[in-house]
Amino acid sequence: MSTPALEIRQVSKVFVKKERGRARFARVKREKVVALADVSLSVNRREIFGVLGPNGSGKSTLIRLLSTLLIPDKGTIRVFGHDVEKEEFEVKRLINRVSVDAAFFKKFSPLENLTYAARLYGMPMREAREKMRQIMLRLGLKEETFNQPMEHMSRGMQQKVAVARGFLTSPTLLLLDEPTTGLDPHSKRDVQGFVRQIRAEHDATILLTTHDMEEADRLCDRIAIIDEGKIIALDTPEGLKELVSKRNGHDPTLEDVFIELTGKKMEEKEVE
Repeated sequence: MSTPALEIRQVSKVFVKKERGRARFARVKREKVVALADVSLSVNRREIFGVLGPNGSGKSTLIRLLSTLLIPDKGTIRVFGHDVEKEEFEVKRLINRVSVDAAFFKKFSPLENLTYAARLYGMPMREAREKMRQIMLRLGLKEETFNQPMEHMSRGMQQKVAVARGFLTSPTLLLLDEPTTGLDPHSKRDVQGFVRQIRAEHDATILLTTHDMEEADRLCDRIAIIDEGKIIALDTPEGLKELVSKRNGHDPTLEDVFIELTGKKMEEKEVE
């Protein structure tokens, strides 16, 4: 049996909030916030695996742990057999991350930002330049925008550049943290189509967090629903829908499943 693309075993992460009292010499109050509690899951190679959860459920913490930006307090995470703590360098070579709050050099153009990323990953520049152009065109960016400063571009266009940067290095494991937030419906379809293409052409494994239930249903082979730091359901989209009975004669949607299991509605992150 081949090694899973991603293996998470009994992972927990707790943050400590400090809150000082009003009095001058009052003791500092420490409040523990459990972001993840004994989370276990396995993602197969070439799988598009979705993670759904309300704001504050632990989704972003999970992505940061997989990206080696955080260290788990307990448990182990392996990416293609490599331990994220003990083999951090090997893991970083295999992954890339696209985040809803992606950072750029705002005075640089999309091409300059992507060139910086290509050099950082040691890509041959002749190959990288052609690949940048193909990816940006595939995502619906117009050629005349390639050399415009990022600060003059709309939020949606900037997000497309973030997606292009994530795809540029053809990562073996691609972490997509709400990649289509802030995009119009047509742009969302462009990104979703490219996700499928990356999986088909580069044998990539993709972990996707999203607030878009239709997107999760359309793209994901399996989905984990996480709430208050714990996985409360994990199955295929169709398997999850079978957990909820028909409503008013209509087949249940993933949104029905989400509300039934968490008692909450999905709220999309606000993007400036």
